[in-house]
Amino acid sequence: METEFEKEARTRNHVECQADEIWSVLGKTWALLILKKLSESKSTRFNEIKKAIPMISNTVLSERLRDLEIHNLIVKKIYAQVPIRVEYSITKQAQDLGKILKQLDKWVEQRRKTQKQ
Repeated sequence: METEFEKEARTRNHVECQADEIWSVLGKTWALLILKKLSESKSTRFNEIKKAIPMISNTVLSERLRDLEIHNLIVKKIYAQVPIRVEYSITKQAQDLGKILKQLDKWVEQRRKTQKQ
């Protein structure tokens, strides 16, 4: 029979594994800002993201976009044109995350107002 301590440890490990899985993607520098930018429009090009986050390097932006795509948070669409056009959009799976990020923005704004008083 499982002791209370063992049950708590098992539950804690399960929760930590879920958090680790999410944080391994979202915890990377710039990932949340990229998702926030992508959640603001239907589709966005690489240079539009770069303009919105000017401090990010092209290399890091490419890596983060690749990570987010691998984890099915964004979709990359390549148009067969000359020059090639590439657009990124947030997946249906990640749309709720975009809503959460907007709420987080509101929370930060309210917190700043409260701190100024």
